Amino acid sequence: QLQLVESGGGLVQPGGSLRLSCAASGFTLDYYAITWFRQAPGKEREGVSCISSRGISVRYADSVKDRFTISRDNAKNTVYLQMNSLKSEDTSVYFCAAKSNFCGSSPNEYAYWGQGTQVTVSL
Repeated sequence: QLQLVESGGGLVQPGGSLRLSCAASGFTLDYYAITWFRQAPGKEREGVSCISSRGISVRYADSVKDRFTISRDNAKNTVYLQMNSLKSEDTSVYFCAAKSNFCGSSPNEYAYWGQGTQVTVSL
């Protein structure tokens, strides 16, 4: 009933760009902060970027700062992650997750999760 669906992943060359989308189904994102997480094989799930419910506060991991941009369009019930200057180490499954109002610090705080979308950065 209440779901998040990611899209926009794929194969891209190093230095290239992708835009991921996270669309809500069955509920509105107006009062939810959204975080993009990623998990690569053999690694722990890590937070990539977060945006607060009103889109005023944003947060980025040091590894993606100045390369990725998070944004939201609440009228479309969608959050985006623009990824530029992609590196091989960005290869991962990317998930979006939602929690009330403000960005959290751990995956346990997030009530809703998408199924993930694969991003592969390779020649």
